[in-house]
Amino acid sequence: MPITLSPRAAAELKELITQEATPGALRVWVQGGGCSGLSYQMALDHEQPDAEDQVFESDGVKIVVDPLSLHYMDGASIDYVDDALGGGFKVENPNATGGCGCGSSFKTDDSEGATAGGCGSGGCGSGGCGSRG
Repeated sequence: MPITLSPRAAAELKELITQEATPGALRVWVQGGGCSGLSYQMALDHEQPDAEDQVFESDGVKIVVDPLSLHYMDGASIDYVDDALGGGFKVENPNATGGCGCGSSFKTDDSEGATAGGCGSGGCGSGGCGSRG
């Protein structure tokens, strides 16, 4: 299943992309770490996707993801939300079976072997679980 963007996330990304000198795509990936073992990462990518990368398009924005990350994020949706600390991108992941108060760390049923920072280790920001760093 593809990774998709909400209309609000797509609008925010289009604005960011138009500010760049070179057109790009949103690259999303998962890396080990964070309070729950895995964390979401995102960046604008101006390079050509690798041969094994999957490329999706949602509301006019290209999304690039590597196969291992797609395994953990298959079917996820990315939204843009405003809160008391400002705005940011939030991942709604149907594969996540648990998470941390930071909102960017998660686990899945098959991620038990992932390197975890653990609560209080500073894995998700400087304060551990519940920290908004």
